[in-house]
Amino acid sequence: MKITAIKTDLFHAREDLPAFIVRHLSALPDRTVLAVASKLLCLWKGKIIPYVSAQQKDDYIRRESEWALKTPQAWLTVKDGMVMTNAGIDASNADGQLLLLPPDCYALAAQLRHTLCQKWNIQNLGVVITDSMILPFRSGVIAAAVAYAGFNGVSDLRGTPDLFGRKLEVTLVNRADSLATAAALCMGEGNDQKPLAVVEQAPVEFVDEVPPNEIQYSREDDLYAPLFKAVGYQTRSKKND
Repeated sequence: MKITAIKTDLFHAREDLPAFIVRHLSALPDRTVLAVASKLLCLWKGKIIPYVSAQQKDDYIRRESEWALKTPQAWLTVKDGMVMTNAGIDASNADGQLLLLPPDCYALAAQLRHTLCQKWNIQNLGVVITDSMILPFRSGVIAAAVAYAGFNGVSDLRGTPDLFGRKLEVTLVNRADSLATAAALCMGEGNDQKPLAVVEQAPVEFVDEVPPNEIQYSREDDLYAPLFKAVGYQTRSKKND
């Protein structure tokens, strides 16, 4: 697998994202995955609010979250069925603004993929939208897939044999988040100005339609379910916040 991060111009609010990408990548070969920083989606769809205060940011984080818990460093939140930091709201590299994730990032990833396939005249293209995340008891950020399109994000190995013929019982391979992390390592987290990455020879199965919610795991069976239950996690509507 080969990953190439792309240095770009600054992307501005409500700019045409497909046109911006094509300006920096005039062509891509078939069977490529394109990683796109989530900040570009926020700016593309105009989810931008002037930063006023820490309290204002906290209020937006709670408003954008299905569930939120304040921790020593940030908010631990659940948004769109995914555990993330600060509901994806970011003030870094935002020039005094708060960037909010737009609704239905999966639909936007699919839209972006469709447009780019037409512009590049290719059929098999994956798009993965990356955002930073933190693992429990691990220092530093990695990345996860806020959304993706064009490839199966999860491979189910249950029922297949291991090296010694023992059937695997619970093994699912999370390809979407793995690609997001690998790409983000090359894209950088500071002032690198590389919000795009081209992933060649990715070990994924390209598809036209991603199965709905394929990457979401049962909350009752999740490894961290007891911890969330212990801190009072329960689904709530943002409208009632």
